[in-house]
Amino acid sequence: MSTFDQHRRLLFAVAYRILGSATDAEDAVQEAWLRWSAADRSEVADPKAYLARIVTRQALDQLRAARHERETYIGPWLPEPTEKDDISTALLVVLETLSPIERAVFVLKDIFDFPYGEIAAAVDRSEQAVRQSAHRAREHVRARRPRFRADQRHQRDVTDRFLAAAAGGDINGLLQVLAPDVTLWTDGGGKVRQARKPVSGAPRVAAWMAAVAGSPYEGIAPADMRAEVVELNGTAGVLFTGAGRVVATLTFDLDESGLIRAVYNVANPGKLRALRRG
Repeated sequence: MSTFDQHRRLLFAVAYRILGSATDAEDAVQEAWLRWSAADRSEVADPKAYLARIVTRQALDQLRAARHERETYIGPWLPEPTEKDDISTALLVVLETLSPIERAVFVLKDIFDFPYGEIAAAVDRSEQAVRQSAHRAREHVRARRPRFRADQRHQRDVTDRFLAAAAGGDINGLLQVLAPDVTLWTDGGGKVRQARKPVSGAPRVAAWMAAVAGSPYEGIAPADMRAEVVELNGTAGVLFTGAGRVVATLTFDLDESGLIRAVYNVANPGKLRALRRG
């Protein structure tokens, strides 16, 4: 295995956490490969630090370029779901509220434990400035990140129950797995039919899901839509396919009592290209 391939998974993980997009993360990794191929490797003392620096800078450039698009996005902007990484959608949503520098610093320090000196080189800031950014980001994330991570078996059970109730239009069944203050976030990017504002409260979310399940969607009849429980972002989620393509995904954030406190529905076709077809 080449030196680059030894670190490819790490590079993707860093880029995905900074960008929130698996497709863009792959682009950042490819750019890192091109720069690595052209580098004088005899002068590279620490390939891991060198490659992390390249991919971080590339991801930051891409993130800054995407800021205007995200700020003017139609409806909620959600991270792109992936089967290649285990960071939760809920945490990625929190990371989206950080500044680009704070996000990169948090990812490198708090998630991957890079030394402050290497992080400073990657983000082109002084070590003191990086420490300050790390502190701000840490406090920000701590106040907003999910406080509970369900075990995989319970997450799968809740997901199965949610899917069965939604598919059957069973509002009472949905209410049994939804927290009273649940919020549904739907991301269609203005390209497909989705709610452009969050849907809040268990009765409204249950009614929305039951209604959607019984209606044609983007030219696909309910009978032709396939829903499958798969692993997305490291936990049980739902993959919807029909007409030979991936149509949407659902991922969930559970509260301390094991009920669903957030539903993340991604249906923007541009964010589903990297997922396998049903």
